Amino acid sequence: SMIAYTFIFLLCLLIITLLLASLQLDFVTSLSGALTALTNVGPGLGEIIGPAGTFAPLPEAAKWILSVGMLMGRLEILSVVILLSPAFWRG
Repeated sequence: SMIAYTFIFLLCLLIITLLLASLQLDFVTSLSGALTALTNVGPGLGEIIGPAGTFAPLPEAAKWILSVGMLMGRLEILSVVILLSPAFWRG
């Protein structure tokens, strides 16, 4: 349902943003990086990953977090959640 997708999307956005912020990235970089990863569109905001920046100066952990976010966004969040749920594999 649409409500479930919206809730899971916002929850993933919050988790990725908080994980990036815990790596000492500023709020704008953390939030826009998470949005860029989950939605697979355009550059983020700010100096680091903005239109004139790259992901290169980010710490390795941030790159891994964003990579997982990109996979979740590309494969659709609900599909990933279903594949990772034990109930799906029990049949």
